[in-house]
This record gives sequence, structure tokens and C-alpha cells, in this order.
Amino acid sequence: MNISVFSSKESLAEEFAYILKEMSDTGEKIHVALSGGSTPKVIFDYIAEELGEDILWDNINFYWGDERCVPPSDSESNYKMTVDHLLSKIDMPDENIFRVIGENDPQEEAIRYSEVLEDELPLVNGIPQFDLVMLGMGDDGHTVSIFPESIDLWNSKENCVVAVHPVSGQKRVTITGRIVNNAKAVAFLVTGANKSEKVQEIVMLEGDFEKYPASLVKPTSEDLTWYLDKEAAKDLDFSEE
Repeated sequence: MNISVFSSKESLAEEFAYILKEMSDTGEKIHVALSGGSTPKVIFDYIAEELGEDILWDNINFYWGDERCVPPSDSESNYKMTVDHLLSKIDMPDENIFRVIGENDPQEEAIRYSEVLEDELPLVNGIPQFDLVMLGMGDDGHTVSIFPESIDLWNSKENCVVAVHPVSGQKRVTITGRIVNNAKAVAFLVTGANKSEKVQEIVMLEGDFEKYPASLVKPTSEDLTWYLDKEAAKDLDFSEE
């Protein structure tokens, strides 16, 4: 596990944007699972404004780690957020974008998207492998759309399952632990003081960490990096700016 702490959400976004550029520069096809949330939004804005013409978009395929079961025009759609902040501002081939069809029947879409991953990603250990999975973490310790109340979904034998938000009851299609932990690299992108307690418990293996799905992120590649702003990292004894 690596931990990188930044003075602000913006400096974190800048660093991560250049990582994505370096991946595209290899000339190989790169498969990336995107996250929703406020931190990726800032990253997408930076990429669109500063690196939009520098990244080799033909070399990158975008997927989504989870998606709310809403149409792509809905304000809650992770896909719409990515379109608004990045895809509408860059020249990325349509055939490189693999969205979760949120308006489909959730169960049928989980099956369809599982098959998309099987067809498009290389199989390693018999499981589709992303080059990079971007993850956020909720202040309840959830990641992708697997919540503490449904943590058993993490160990599903399926690539994708339907999850239900414990408060709103909203259905979501999400990748499972087998996909996350089979990735070449996994990046947690976490900002804000409201996340600091869970970050401290999970990173330091303290408190109720085992109850949080985010604690189950353990890629077999061992390439796991936490990208934190100083607010999210404030409870870590060894954090440095």
C-alpha cells in the first residue's frame, strides 16, 4: 500500500491527471474503471482544461465501476457527470466508452455489463483485468456501490451485481471485489475531513475497519495507492504534505 497526501483536492487532481497521461503514452490499450463523486469531477475538469489535447485518447478505454440505475440524462448518473466534465470536452472515440446502461432492467444490465468486461478486458486468473480501477470512499466506508449493510456482495462470484442504497433504496449496478482486486493497479481518491476517521481506521487497521467494504480492497498485484488531501489524511500519524 502506498499513501500520497496532497495539500488540496486540486493538487491531487493534477498529480492523478498526469498518471493517466503517462499510461496513455505507453502506446498500449489501457482499460480504466472510472469512479463517480466529487474528487473525480475535479480530476476530470483538470484533464479537460490542461491535458485534453495531450492524452492519447485512442489508447484508453473507459468503463464505470458502478452506476446508479437512472437514464444518462439524470443528474445522479455517473456517466453524465463524466460527460459534462470530461467526455464532452475531449476527442475520445465513442467505441472506447463502455457505459453502464442505467435505464435498463438492473439485473439484466448487471449480466450484460459482466459480459462486456469478459469480452473487452484481458482475462488474468480467469477474471477480467483492468489496468486501473479508480475508487472513491463514502464516509460510511463504502466503495463502488457496495455498502456496509451489503458487504457480502463484495465476495460475489459474478463480475457485476445489483446493489441497493441502504437509505434511499436506489438500485445500482456495481463491479464486485473479484474485479477490483484483480486489477493491475487500484487508486483510492479520497478528500475531505468527513472521510478522515474511516481512512484512519482502514489504513491503520483499527476500530471497526472490517465492517467497511473499502477495507476489502486488496489487489493481488499489491499495487494499491491512496491519494488523499490533507483533510482526509489528518488522522494519520505518519502523513506528510
